[in-house]
Amino acid sequence: VLLLLSLLGLAAAGKLLVVPVDGSHWLSMRELLDMLQQRGHEVVVVAPEVSLHIKPSKSFVMKMYPVPFTQEEMDEVFKGSIKDLFEEGPFLERVIRQYHQAKKTSALFLATCTHLIHNKDLMKYLEETKFDAVLTDPFLPCGQIVAEHLSLPSVYFLQQIPCGLEYQATQCPNPPSYVPRVFTELTDHMTFLQRVKNMIYHIPNFFLCDVVYQPYAELASEFLKREVTVPDLLRQASIWLMKLDFVLQFPKPLMPNMVLISGVNCAYKKLNQ
Repeated sequence: VLLLLSLLGLAAAGKLLVVPVDGSHWLSMRELLDMLQQRGHEVVVVAPEVSLHIKPSKSFVMKMYPVPFTQEEMDEVFKGSIKDLFEEGPFLERVIRQYHQAKKTSALFLATCTHLIHNKDLMKYLEETKFDAVLTDPFLPCGQIVAEHLSLPSVYFLQQIPCGLEYQATQCPNPPSYVPRVFTELTDHMTFLQRVKNMIYHIPNFFLCDVVYQPYAELASEFLKREVTVPDLLRQASIWLMKLDFVLQFPKPLMPNMVLISGVNCAYKKLNQ
């Protein structure tokens, strides 16, 4: 009986491949990996040699690969991105500023993904290792390209994706007359003119998304040897773990495999009296 129970305990644990997104996206995912390791799961993280926050840990095995930029170049791009994000100004000026910054940041992340999937030694290791699933942040679809190549189920861990791609990928309703768009400073209770404004603010998303995500569609099509779009990649997810909660976010439609797990990215501090 004890032997059978011990075997059941081993069967409950799995081997997880993690393809993270750097920056603040990694910080809450790292806490999740710590908990998975404590529960007996084997975690392997693939990450570039140059990163902001992704560092080795006792909680997981780290597999690193070279990239064609330096730490100084990466820091410079992210500092500019943060500065542009918090600078105020007219709507059109903010859109143009975000457009140019998105081109710089996306080029850096695209190079990171390209050097991952074309690293023959690393990909051979991933192909030969029997993983049960891929955990990734779909903010950038590199992890899903890897999951498709390895024919593995994928679990998404995210807050949101630019341009509402998570809704397009899951065919989840996301009407501009109901869900406020970025920069509008509107609530989910809008007048008719506010709904018109919300629709207008939604239009630039299509151009911004083409800049960031179209290169990933081309990279995936070339690597997977078939024509794919980014929504095609994203809709393969088994489950979407959304770092959202109706207490803090506007009410919005969700699909059955979109699970709200708000709180994982909050600091664990005791409140004073």
